[in-house]
Amino acid sequence: MAGHSKWSQIKRTKAVVDARRGAVFTRLGREITVAARTGADPAGNFQLRTAIEKARAAGMPNANIERAISKGSGRAEAGALALEEVRYEGYGPGGVAVLVEAFSDNRHRTAADLRLAFSKHGGNLGESGCVGYLFDLRGVVHLSGSALDEEALLESVLELEVISYSLEADGAEVLCGPAQLEELQAALVAAGWNVEGCELRWQAQTPCLLLDLETLRASLRLLEALESLEDVRSVSSNLEAPGALLEAAMA
Repeated sequence: MAGHSKWSQIKRTKAVVDARRGAVFTRLGREITVAARTGADPAGNFQLRTAIEKARAAGMPNANIERAISKGSGRAEAGALALEEVRYEGYGPGGVAVLVEAFSDNRHRTAADLRLAFSKHGGNLGESGCVGYLFDLRGVVHLSGSALDEEALLESVLELEVISYSLEADGAEVLCGPAQLEELQAALVAAGWNVEGCELRWQAQTPCLLLDLETLRASLRLLEALESLEDVRSVSSNLEAPGALLEAAMA
């Protein structure tokens, strides 16, 4: 929808401040640990390589990265942490669908933290499957650079299995199936594009457009509260809002 911002775009333009920097490193370390279970060599483990790139971009010290790899690969004395990949689903103000991915070593604690965050901000944690069907898992490659050449980008991805792309003021996003993410990233790098990073993201099939200022503010507060939880890996939502209303909500 022209003039409307999706939650994935909002997250990239709105600085979500987390004063607990250690919590950010803990979250990134867990992602590295889980990825390292299938191989400690980043060269042969795309998931691990991506997690390390994300950690370095956030300023995580190399010592922390190596320690997380050692835990995941079993080289550390304590071995791998008992981390599980868990998905939670719920609703925010205005009927916004919310999907949360977490790395947890205690499901009861994680669920309790999420339930509290939902209830404090006008939402509710739902049953498994209540909103999951509204999302598709996509691979996303982020390109940086202003005024990118759309025709050149189309030529670069013409023979690849690309689902869609979107140009933004400071770059572009190219979406593909999860299995094609590594191939797409490599092809864009080879074509000379400035690849800022890549990720797997849950993309909403149908948006929930919010037109009430207070409801939008409440939804943004909920999503930010969920993002700040230490166990949370990612938060996805089908929230959309008109640009002008969004600016007012974030003012």
